[in-house]
Amino acid sequence: MLSTLLAAVSLAIWLYMLLGRRRFWLARERDDRNQPADPSAWPAVCAVVPARNEADVIARSVGSLLIQDYPGAFRVILVDDDSDDGTAAAARSAAAALGAEDRLEIISGAPLPRGWTGKLWAMAQGVARAAAPDLGPELLLLTDADIAHAPDNLRRLVARAEAGGLTLVSLMAKLRCDSFAEKMLIPAFVFFFDMLYPFGAVNDPNSRVAAAAGGCMLVRRGALAKAGGVEAIRAAIIDDCAMGAMMKTQGPVWLGLTERAESIRSYGGFGGIGRMVARSAYAQLRYSPWLLAGTILGMVVTYLSPLYFALFGQGWALRLGLAAWLVMAVSFQPMLRFYRRSPLWGLALPAIGALYSLYTVQSAVDVWTGRGGFWKGRAQAQAARA
Repeated sequence: MLSTLLAAVSLAIWLYMLLGRRRFWLARERDDRNQPADPSAWPAVCAVVPARNEADVIARSVGSLLIQDYPGAFRVILVDDDSDDGTAAAARSAAAALGAEDRLEIISGAPLPRGWTGKLWAMAQGVARAAAPDLGPELLLLTDADIAHAPDNLRRLVARAEAGGLTLVSLMAKLRCDSFAEKMLIPAFVFFFDMLYPFGAVNDPNSRVAAAAGGCMLVRRGALAKAGGVEAIRAAIIDDCAMGAMMKTQGPVWLGLTERAESIRSYGGFGGIGRMVARSAYAQLRYSPWLLAGTILGMVVTYLSPLYFALFGQGWALRLGLAAWLVMAVSFQPMLRFYRRSPLWGLALPAIGALYSLYTVQSAVDVWTGRGGFWKGRAQAQAARA
């Protein structure tokens, strides 16, 4: 009886996922759909790129910005956050090769103040420079140093922002998906993000759900300042979602999938992806042991129970477990198609969910041992918890 009840609960959860939560799993919010017409005038834009030890990717990233076919005024500010690997020199060389030295400005980051995360402190310095009288753009493109942009990406971002009067337009950059671990875990990373923050709800002005993807965010500089600036979220570990929530208080926002911005850094094997997830997973749970315990229990019921009952159940428990596993696999298909992965990976979602559960536990352990939010040589969770 208990087995049947648990299997039924698992199936009910997946039917809710399939039919509720704005049907997030369909992955319909994409920048290549319903693209607005070009605006009558193109506002000035300044890209801000925080960079710390990014010499291996910065040339391609900055180069992709400098070749944008944007009709309006556009400059790039690179904030070199105490790099020791030649990041600034690599960026200058890339700009020189394109004959675009005059459109790239590199500033050396000041020492990290207490209570700030490194990326946000670097971003704040870039935003402050962009606000100077000799620049003063209407829009800011906040992008990571490991993101490469298609030549028309900025044009399309601005067209969408202008047509909708949006305070923020954010694209979930297409992540690297080459190694076995990446093929197994990366599509699910985006799937889980969309599950937590359904893009359809994010894009609905009447919904309180807000989020953004930090790799590519176009924001209105005036709205950002009115919301309190980067300083208002200075300690946020999940800084992109904090930015999305803050900007949505100022007006409508839009978040979608794209193939026009892509991550150019390899995540490597299971360990590398695990570190990426663990950096922010416990912060998502507000550093609560109770929420951690509830999340793990929920993951077991949602992902592992269907597999267990499908393999070892009997009677109705077996039937319900098989049905839940099938619905789970079906819900994963649109994201797998977007990443051009085999549909059979849908059957592996229980194992994928188990790995993400382990990474979440590791995230909590990292915080408890003083290494939470570890990124680029800095343990940043303590700033968020201060």
